[in-house]
Amino acid sequence: MALLLAACAAPIRLDEPAPVDDRNVAAPAAAASAAPSDGAPGGDSTGAAGALPVAESSVTPVTLGDAEAVGAGRILYFDLDSYTVKPEYRGLIEAAAASLNANRQRRLLVEGHTDERGGREYNLALGQKRADAVVRALRLLGPQDQQLEAASYGKERPAVEGSNEAAWARNRRVELKDR
Repeated sequence: MALLLAACAAPIRLDEPAPVDDRNVAAPAAAASAAPSDGAPGGDSTGAAGALPVAESSVTPVTLGDAEAVGAGRILYFDLDSYTVKPEYRGLIEAAAASLNANRQRRLLVEGHTDERGGREYNLALGQKRADAVVRALRLLGPQDQQLEAASYGKERPAVEGSNEAAWARNRRVELKDR
């Protein structure tokens, strides 16, 4: 219990770069039998025996101005206590960047959210790290700084009510919203 309290009391550094997600590069035998670590949507799949795993994308590339793009097509989900952007969201990030590059007047709000577990301050910081990680990914593809705004709502705006893994997985997210 003391270790848990000490870990929660540790200062949160927002200036650290996002970690590299190396869980997608696993030994072929281990990867073939591995299941997604939590209830977050979209898992990894492996190719033929002996091949490295390849992340399947359930995200269809969209133009952010389309009516179909509103809602689930503009949400990225995260693993527990992580702010690493998963490779499966590459198409969504590329589509958002292309849309912003095509129209320099367009603005995007990147909202970071967490599940209900953890303290308010910790969750606000984690939500901000998630939003900042998505903004960094977008900026690498060309949008200008003034087109992007990162904000955190922590656990204050859950997408799904509930205290179970399925609800928590849907609440660990970043939403892309037009401004």
